[in-house]
Amino acid sequence: MAVYDYSRDASGAAGLAGRIGNVFVSGFAPVADETPRSAGLFATLFGIVAEWNDARMTRKSLEALTDRELDDIGLTRGDIAAIARRR
Repeated sequence: MAVYDYSRDASGAAGLAGRIGNVFVSGFAPVADETPRSAGLFATLFGIVAEWNDARMTRKSLEALTDRELDDIGLTRGDIAAIARRR
């Protein structure tokens, strides 16, 4: 749907560019039912990425520890994957 802006005078504008500048095109109006679903989808995707990043950071931090440091906190190298998934 195009809406003409009557508040501007096209005679002072330079040719076709001035007349095109007076027309504003509004072709997209979100449907009320789609907004929560798309917002929910975005929140879900963001949550998945955030969980993946938390697990990655946990795994990276634990892998940086020595075997002695892991033993001090009661873990082994084999426990790292399970701990990272639980986060």
